[in-house]
Amino acid sequence: MQIWRINTRTQTLTKEPVPASWQRLGGRGLIARILLDEVDAKTDPLGAGNKLIFAPGLLVGHMLSSTDRISVGGKSPLTGGIKESNAGGRTGLHMATMGIHALIVEDKPEGDDWWVLHLSLNGAKWEKADDLAGLGVYASAEKLIERYGDKVAIALIGPGGEMQMKAAGIQNIDKDRVPSRINARGGLGAVMGSKRIKAIVFDNAGGQKPPIVSPEAFKAAQKDYTKALMDHPQTKTYHDYGTAAMTQMTQRFAALPTRNFSRGTFDRVDDISGEQLREFTLTRGKPSDPSHACMAGCTIKCSNVFGGEDGKIIVSPLEYETIGLMGSNLEINSLDSIGRLNWQVNDLGLDSIEIGAALGVAAEAGLMQWGSEADALKLMDEIRNGTTVGRVLGDGAVATGKKYNIERVPAVKGQAMSAYEPRSIKGTGVTYATTPQGADHTCGLTIRAQINHLDPNIQRDVSLNAQLNMAGYDTLGACIFAGFGYAATPDFVVKRLLAARYGWDDLPDNILQELGKQTIKMEREFNRRAGFTKEDDRIPKWMTKEAIPENGAVFDVNEEALDHIFDGIE
Repeated sequence: MQIWRINTRTQTLTKEPVPASWQRLGGRGLIARILLDEVDAKTDPLGAGNKLIFAPGLLVGHMLSSTDRISVGGKSPLTGGIKESNAGGRTGLHMATMGIHALIVEDKPEGDDWWVLHLSLNGAKWEKADDLAGLGVYASAEKLIERYGDKVAIALIGPGGEMQMKAAGIQNIDKDRVPSRINARGGLGAVMGSKRIKAIVFDNAGGQKPPIVSPEAFKAAQKDYTKALMDHPQTKTYHDYGTAAMTQMTQRFAALPTRNFSRGTFDRVDDISGEQLREFTLTRGKPSDPSHACMAGCTIKCSNVFGGEDGKIIVSPLEYETIGLMGSNLEINSLDSIGRLNWQVNDLGLDSIEIGAALGVAAEAGLMQWGSEADALKLMDEIRNGTTVGRVLGDGAVATGKKYNIERVPAVKGQAMSAYEPRSIKGTGVTYATTPQGADHTCGLTIRAQINHLDPNIQRDVSLNAQLNMAGYDTLGACIFAGFGYAATPDFVVKRLLAARYGWDDLPDNILQELGKQTIKMEREFNRRAGFTKEDDRIPKWMTKEAIPENGAVFDVNEEALDHIFDGIE
C-alpha cells in the first residue's frame, strides 16, 4: 500500500511509502493523523493550506459485508474544525484494490478551469471538465461513465460544491453506477470545489485485493462475523425497512424533529414511516426496491430504490435522516414530496441533513410555508441559481439563522443536528455536544441503549462508549450497521480480522475501542489547535430552556459531565 499525493497547482502525482505512524490507521483515524501531521489547524478551509484526504478503512478491500466504506476528510468550512465523512459506493473498494492507503489532495490551482482527475495504476491524468461545470450530479455522472466506462469508481461534486457552499458533499457512484452515496457532512464538497476538481475517477483495472497474511484465519473470522450479522434481529429489520425503520421509533421517544425542532412527534408520521415506504416500494413494483445494497457484497441491503406511481425512480435511496429533516421537520407528510426534494439536494451535491435543517429555519423565518413542497422546491431553485438567499441556505442552518435572526437553530459547532431530538435522547445530545465532528449521530447514536433516555445523570458513559465504538468502526471502514455483527461475536472478531489481514499479533482484545480512543484524542487535539474550547462542546442554549411539549424535557446534562467525558483517554 502507498500514499498517493496530488498537488492541484502543479498537477503532479507522487507515490510514497506509508509512514510508520500511519500504517495501523485507516479511514477516520488516518485522516486525523494526517491532518495533525500536515495541516495548520488555523488554515483557511478553502485555501491552499487545507488538504482533502480520501482514506479507505483498515478492513476495506475484501468485500466484508458493510465494510468497504470510504472516509473523506479535511478541515471543515462548516465547523472550522476537523471533519471526516464516510460513505458507501465503489470508491473505498477501488482505492484498496489500487493499493492506495490514502489519497491526499493538496494546494490550490491558480486558474479557474474545472478538472477531472483520472487515477489508474498507470498514474494520474488531468482532463478539462469545463463541459461539466454547472451540471448536476446525475447528469455529470452519466457523462463521466460514458467517457471512462462503467467499471470505474467516481467521486464528484455538484453545483453546490462548485459554488463552495458549506453544506456541499462529495458523491460516489454505487454498484449500479448511481451517484447516490454521499460524503455529506461538514462541507467537504466545498473543499474539493476550492481545488477546482469536479470529479475523481478511480480506474482499478489491473488491481487486486490487498494481500492477507493468514487467509484461512481471515476466512474463519469473516464467516463468524457474517453469521453473527445475519443472525442479528436488527439485520432483518434494516433489510426490510431500511433506515426509515427509525421513523416510528423516534416518534415513540418524542425524538422525531418536527417544525424546526419545536416538537418531537409528527401527527402524520404514518404517512412517512418505514412501513409506508416499504408498502410503496412493494406495491409500485420495479424499479422500486425495498432492499438494495449500496456496496457490492453487503448482506444487509438497508438501502432502497424509491419509485413513483408512474414507474419512474424518484430517488435512491430515501433514508431516515432525509425523512426526518426534509419531512417532519418541514411538516411535509408525503414520501413522494420528500423523495423529490431528496433528488434535488442530491443533484446539487448537498447534505440533506444540513439543507433540511436550513429549510426548517427558513420556514420559521417566513421564507416558506410549513408543509409546502412547492415552497421548498422554490428555495432549492434559489440554491441552484446561486442567488443571495440560495447561497445563505447552501451554507447551512447556522448561516440561515444568522441571516434571518432566528434563535432556534439546531446545530453544534456550526453543523446541523441529525434527526434525533437531543432533549428526548439525551445520550445522543451528549454526542452532539462533545464529538469533535459537530452534531452527527453517526459519531455515537445512543437510542438503542436500554436506559432511561430522559435521565440526565446516566448519559455520559453511554455516549462515550458509543463514540469510541463508532470512531473505531469508522477507522475500519465499517458501516454503522456492521456493528450488529461485530458486537455480537464474543471472540474478538475485529482483533482476529486485523491480525489475519496484517499479521499484527500484538493487538489488545478491545482493539475497536483502542482505535476509537486514538482517533478521538487526535481529533480533539486538532480542534484545540484550531481554537476550540469547552464552550464549543455545548447544546444550543435554547434547548436547555425550551421543553419538548410531549414530555417536558429540556437538555439538562450537567456541563461538568460534558467537560470531562474524555478524561480517560487524554
